[in-house]
Amino acid sequence: MIATPRRRPLPRPRAVLLAASLLLTGCGGTASSDGAGAHGAPAAPAAVSAAPGAPAAAAPTVPQRIPGLGPRTWSQVPGDARQAVVVTGAGKNSPLSTVVLYRRTATGWQAGERWPAHNALRGWSDHHTGGDLRSPIGVYGLTDAGGLLPDPGTKLPYDHGRGFRSPGTGFEGESLEGSFDYVVAIDYNRTPGVSPLDWTRPLGAGRGGGIWLHVDHGGPTHGCVSVAERHMKELLRALDPALHPVTVMGDHASLAR
Repeated sequence: MIATPRRRPLPRPRAVLLAASLLLTGCGGTASSDGAGAHGAPAAPAAVSAAPGAPAAAAPTVPQRIPGLGPRTWSQVPGDARQAVVVTGAGKNSPLSTVVLYRRTATGWQAGERWPAHNALRGWSDHHTGGDLRSPIGVYGLTDAGGLLPDPGTKLPYDHGRGFRSPGTGFEGESLEGSFDYVVAIDYNRTPGVSPLDWTRPLGAGRGGGIWLHVDHGGPTHGCVSVAERHMKELLRALDPALHPVTVMGDHASLAR
C-alpha cells in the first residue's frame, strides 16, 4: 500500500502506475558549508593584508556568467534564476558527469563543490524520447522534491511516500534499492508544482518523463542524474524556490554552444 504523501496527496492509481513505469522509462532500470555564500556556495576568500609598501592584492574575480556555458545555453537561463545546478557530461555518449551548484550573488555566480555523478547509459540527447537511454539536454526548473525517506529539511515541496520505492538492479548489476530515497524532479515534460510521482506528460508519453536528480546507485541511469546520498541531502537543503532554481544539463560540448 502506498502511504499518503505528506504535502499533496495523489490518486492512488497514478502513483502505482508511475512506480511501475519508472522501471521502464524513468530513473534507474532493470535492464540490466556554511560561509558567506549561502546554500552550499563557498564564501569568497578573505583578503590578505599586503606588506607595507607592497601593492594591494587584487580582489578575486567572480564570473558574471556560469563558466562553460555558451551563448545559446546561457540564453535559456531565466533572468530571475539565482541558483543553478549545472550537470556537465564527460561526453555526448558518456554516462559520467559532474554536478556543481551555483548561486548568483550581487557580484556574480559563485560555485559550490564539484560532485561526481551519473547520467543516462547512452549519454545525452537534444530530443529525448522515452526509452532512448539518454538524458535530455537543456535548462529546466527545479520546483518539487520527494522521496522514500522523510524530508531532510528542504524548502521545496516534499512528497514523502512509498511510491518512491526502487526495486531491481541497474545496468551494471548494482542494486537500485535506495535510489529514490531523495529526489528532485527535473521539469522536463512534467507539470511544475506537483509531486515527482505525477504522471502528466505535456509533450506526450513518447517524449519520456520521470527525469529526476536522485541518489546514485553506482551505475548509469535511464535518463536521470544521480549523485551520492550526502550530496542529495545537501542539495535538498540548499535549493530554495524563492531563488528560482534551475538545472542546466548536457554534455560539455553541447553546453558550450
